[in-house]
Amino acid sequence: MKEILGKYIPEHAVDPVFELIKSFGVHLKIVDERVTRHGDYRRLADGGHQITVNTNLNSYRFLITLIHEIAHLVAFKKYGHRIKPHGKEWKHTFQNLMLPFIRPEIFPKQLLPIIANHFKNPKASSDTDAKLSLALKGFDPPSDKSYIFEIPTGSLFKIYNGKIFQKGNRRIKRYECKETATGKIYLFQPNAEVELLK
Repeated sequence: MKEILGKYIPEHAVDPVFELIKSFGVHLKIVDERVTRHGDYRRLADGGHQITVNTNLNSYRFLITLIHEIAHLVAFKKYGHRIKPHGKEWKHTFQNLMLPFIRPEIFPKQLLPIIANHFKNPKASSDTDAKLSLALKGFDPPSDKSYIFEIPTGSLFKIYNGKIFQKGNRRIKRYECKETATGKIYLFQPNAEVELLK
């Protein structure tokens, strides 16, 4: 297991993550990319715990995602299954589990203040924290994708399912975008990844 973890997370995080996986009896599955999520936790029918994480994540996002999912398991064990999935119990658990990893041996110096700020009040997804999402993207392999906030207003873009939209104005936190085929308006997060059409 340590060898496998070493391929996906920073070297100095391998031993402590392995200990977490062992102590909580996690069955970790590394799966093909899912567009709607980076990872997921579920309790199995036999009482075991399965966590899946997407294979395409860079090592820093992979680590944050894995600890995020372990925090679900730990919070449910400690507080019971009636808590909100991303409520205060989960946030507190996620902060405590993540704290030992927020150090320069694991994360690059430029990421540390952004990660520390995120963990003052962690969100349900690292993608909803635009600063963190953008900082983590800097460690991804080169891609033809752009964030919505980076592309010019009025430009056309395509999303993962092939649908084409035209970028509109910003409404508080999100962008209004019109689907070209139907004329319907949809709201997009500023850091949604899209393919800009020339």
